This record gives sequence, C-alpha cells and structure tokens, in this order.
Amino acid sequence: QVQLVESGGGSVQPGGSLRLSCAASGFPFSGYWMYWFRQAPGKGLEWVSSIRRDGSGSYYSDAVKGRFTISRDNALNRVYLQMNSLKPEDTARYYCARDAGVGGYECDYWGQGTQVTVFS
Repeated sequence: QVQLVESGGGSVQPGGSLRLSCAASGFPFSGYWMYWFRQAPGKGLEWVSSIRRDGSGSYYSDAVKGRFTISRDNALNRVYLQMNSLKPEDTARYYCARDAGVGGYECDYWGQGTQVTVFS
C-alpha cells in the first residue's frame, strides 16, 4: 500500500534551518509529482512546494520562495524540503503528499506530518 512517512521536524530559533524528508513506498515514485503542504495552528492547509517527476522543475509559494528548496531522490524514493532562514510564521505541521494526477494541486495520499516550531 502507498505510504508516505515524514521526518526531520523539530524546534529551531528564527534564522535556523531544518531539512525535512519524506520516505515513499508502495507506488512507482518516479512517476509522480510530489508536494509539501503545511498547516499552522488554527489555519487551513497551505501549499508550500511541488516538484516534477524527474526533479527538473520545482515550484514554491511566495511565502517560502528563496528560503526553501524542494528536491527528490528517485533512487531512494525520497523527497526533501530544505528550509533555511526560518521565521516564526513557518511554524506548522508539514505534510508530504502524492499528486493525484487530476491537476490543481490535488493529492491522493498524505503522510502523517512532522511538526516544525520556530520560536523566538
């Protein structure tokens, strides 16, 4: 069965860095776009970044552009999110997700998430 397992979250001070990892299994990983989303306390789900099947293109929300970098290793079935210059407003639970293939950032499988807390 499809599984997505995130790791790498934690607590950091503003300006710090974290690298999130998502291990995928149960499907042909290289055949799917992959996404990172986040949800802050009391707020809705927010798209953060996405990456093409072969890693040749990546896309970011305005809130994280220039600070976060998405990447993938199709040999290891992993997608990563390098987060630099973290801000308190980046505090959220971060989820990786698999593209559903129907457009519009719609995803059909999600991980359980990993918590990122940026504290002053």
